Amino acid sequence: MPGNRNDCRAWEDSGAKDAVGTTPVVIADGGYRGTGLVIPHYRRHKDEELPSWKEDHNASHRRVRARIEHVFARMKGWKILRDCRLRGDGVHHAMLGVARLHNLALAG
Repeated sequence: MPGNRNDCRAWEDSGAKDAVGTTPVVIADGGYRGTGLVIPHYRRHKDEELPSWKEDHNASHRRVRARIEHVFARMKGWKILRDCRLRGDGVHHAMLGVARLHNLALAG
């Protein structure tokens, strides 16, 4: 989104929320509180301890998000996202291509 946008506002205004539709689980970072996305559990007070099941969930969440962030970094390194960023729906087509390659890799 152009300019400074809050993550939650960009989620709504960019059309990403509509594109996801009824996908059962979409994970995000803590900047998306109140959007219905799966975010890490957080401490309401700095002295509060999270139960072990919440710590385990956060660890799992971090592992998944790390893989996703590595993919984004790789795509930027290959200039997949950088070069199509300002060209209409170029990011959409790039993501479709990445998803197809991923599905092909899974299918063997």
